[in-house]
Amino acid sequence: MTKTALITGASRGLGAALAEALATTHHIIAVGRTTGALEELDDRIQAKGGAATLAPMDVTSADAMAVLCRGIHDRWGSLDMWLHCAIHAAPLAPADHIDAKDMAKSVAGNVTATSTLITYVAPLLGQSGQAVFFDDPRLDQKFFGAYGATKAAQIALARAWAAETANIGPKVSILTPAPMPTATRARFFPGESRDGLSDIHTQAAAVLAQL
Repeated sequence: MTKTALITGASRGLGAALAEALATTHHIIAVGRTTGALEELDDRIQAKGGAATLAPMDVTSADAMAVLCRGIHDRWGSLDMWLHCAIHAAPLAPADHIDAKDMAKSVAGNVTATSTLITYVAPLLGQSGQAVFFDDPRLDQKFFGAYGATKAAQIALARAWAAETANIGPKVSILTPAPMPTATRARFFPGESRDGLSDIHTQAAAVLAQL
């Protein structure tokens, strides 16, 4: 039976690198908002002899995620892995200047969507599958209030789920990759030198080695 891996936030960065790395052993279900980037990912996966199902969807749409997960159930019956790389990175701002719309988008993308996806994906993973979330050590730094608060809430959800399923499955892992030269990081640190940052493919390999 073909193994399956759902990657939310697969269009770029670590999510795309994980999709490429897993494509040799798994059928990839790649979720992202940018159709063009997903198609480019699909080309790279096919060049390696793998296969992917592209899902150009917004994880904040509960209806879209319900359709996605029902489709996975109908086609494969279950999931072997879910790697949640999708993140909303609000502009950096002092805590007393956070824009209300930016905070609302952060809550929707980082907290509500994660909670909804856990509800939908858990039955597909069953007892033997595994889910992977990615922590960030910058959560309490200055100007990271909107991102930090909602990312911390996301990780709190993941930690609770991990504790609840420790003896019954699915396995839930929370990993902390090294800093990478992603588009998200570039928005946070636009003038930063990328020389000391770790390649996304190196980090993808490190993540999978930990699993």
